[in-house]
Amino acid sequence: MQKEVFIKIQGRVQGIGFRRWAVAQAEEIGGISGWVHNETDGSVEIMMRGEEENIDKMIIACQKGSPFSRVDRVSFITGRWSCFLPPIEDGVFKRF
Repeated sequence: MQKEVFIKIQGRVQGIGFRRWAVAQAEEIGGISGWVHNETDGSVEIMMRGEEENIDKMIIACQKGSPFSRVDRVSFITGRWSCFLPPIEDGVFKRF
């Protein structure tokens, strides 16, 4: 079953390669399309789509974080879909 989620990761997640790590994690898990980007408040947001099992693995990985990060909180964003957010391209997980 396909699942689409939009999450916000707070903590020490900018300036330490978290986005690069997230892309590598998505590729390692496989079957995840989406994107990751830095927010002005110091957090990182990820929008992703894929099989539920793969998305769950990615969420768990984000809760642990990259080797140099400190994840304080992972929250699900609901009701904030905007035409300004880039669309998810099937088969692509990228950072911007």
